[in-house]
Amino acid sequence: MKIGFIGAGNMGGAILKGHAPTAAAKGNQVLVYDIKEETRSTLEKDFAAVTACGSEQEVVEKSDILFLGVKPNLFDKLLPEIADVCGKEKIIVSMAAGVSIAFLEEHLGQDRKIIRIMPNLPAQVGEAMIAACRNSNVDDQSFEQVLDILNTVGKAEEIHEDLIHCVIGVSGSSPAYTYMYIDALIQAAIDNGMEPEKAKIFAAQAVLGAAKMVLENDISPEQLRINVCSPGGTTIEAVNALFENGFEENVKQGFQAAVDKSKAMTK
Repeated sequence: MKIGFIGAGNMGGAILKGHAPTAAAKGNQVLVYDIKEETRSTLEKDFAAVTACGSEQEVVEKSDILFLGVKPNLFDKLLPEIADVCGKEKIIVSMAAGVSIAFLEEHLGQDRKIIRIMPNLPAQVGEAMIAACRNSNVDDQSFEQVLDILNTVGKAEEIHEDLIHCVIGVSGSSPAYTYMYIDALIQAAIDNGMEPEKAKIFAAQAVLGAAKMVLENDISPEQLRINVCSPGGTTIEAVNALFENGFEENVKQGFQAAVDKSKAMTK
């Protein structure tokens, strides 16, 4: 199988790098075109399964599964350029925010196999949360092939496209809110005398461990929070202060702002 990537930036590059070792083990080929020649040559040098191509059209022509990793504002230019060589037998995977399946069908053809995904930045460390939705042309076997690729960089779940805006709020944009929380913990620790590197380790590991407990337990996050809070102890004091300052509502407002922006920019 030949898996193509047009664009190898933060998201496309992360998925490519995550999948390339698996592709090599399976005897698959990974084709890539990026506008930066240095990026193409580096990927080809670093991964045995990767072959750099000289144009978008070359990647499209040779690929069985095609990942579109360019920025959303470039789709108006890219899609007409590849439409004629993008046959209906290929699986097209778009990761662009604001670019709907209907928009892709309009420019590539109603009979094309199209999957829309919404990854997030932790794909770069193999811990992505990726939402995937498909049009009616994508059968279960084709969809599973794509999910297998996505699962090499984290977790992938199928959703209906109507939920894509919610996904942006809950996982697509939320690493940024989480980095803000970690940074606030780091700065508070520094203010209380801890060295910056130590503060980084303590804050980030605490968040990592808490997230792992949520994923690996049937206990709700609310109950986990209650379990940590001993009456009259330090944690309940901190939690009460956060409640009083609107911590949960602030997070929900940030989430909703991302959702509303996603809806406004979708075409």
